[in-house]
Amino acid sequence: MITTKLILKLPLSVTNELDEVIKKYNINSSLRLSHFLAQTAHESNNFKAIRENLNYSAEGLLKVFPKYFSKDTAMACARQPEKIANIVYANRLGNADKQSGEGWKYRGRGFLQLTGKVNYKAYADYLEVNLLDNPDLVATKYALSSAAWFFEKKGLWKICDQGDSEETIKKLTKYINGGYHGLDDRIKKFEIFKSLIL
Repeated sequence: MITTKLILKLPLSVTNELDEVIKKYNINSSLRLSHFLAQTAHESNNFKAIRENLNYSAEGLLKVFPKYFSKDTAMACARQPEKIANIVYANRLGNADKQSGEGWKYRGRGFLQLTGKVNYKAYADYLEVNLLDNPDLVATKYALSSAAWFFEKKGLWKICDQGDSEETIKKLTKYINGGYHGLDDRIKKFEIFKSLIL
C-alpha cells in the first residue's frame, strides 16, 4: 500500500508513524488508508496543526462558543488561549473545574485533536504510556496514531469499507466533524491519496 509517491506527498511527521500505524490499527486496504489520510489531512491543515488553536478574538469566542461566553467575558478572555481552554473544557470530558487547568492541559492534540482527560486516559491505557503527565506526546509522537485509534475505537473502518463514493466520504465527515465542513476538500484529498496508494 505504501508507495514512493505516497511517501513523497507526506510530511516526515506522518511517514515516521505510518508503517506502525497501518499494522497496529488494522488499516488493511488501500480504501481504508485513502479515507484515513484524506480525513486527517483535512482536519490538520495538511498535517500541520497538531495542537488546538484557541487564540480567539472576542467575536470568534461569541461565534464558536456562545454557550460559554457573554459579550463581557469574551472581551476579558480574547486572545488568551489557556484561559479560553480552561473555561470551554471545564467540567467536561473528564476534566475538573476551570481552576484545575485541565482544560488547557488536555486540549486538542494530534491530527484529529484528541481532547479531554477521559480521552487522554483511554488512549494512554491503550498505549500503556503515561499521557496524563505527558499530554504533549500526543502532538509530538502520536499525532497519527491517536487519529487511527479514534477510527478504530469509533468503528470508522466499517464506513471506509463501504467504498469510494461521495456518500461514504460524507458519512465519515459527519462522524468526525459533526457536519460537512470542508467536504469538497475532503473529497479532493481522498481522490489524491487513492491515486497514490496501491
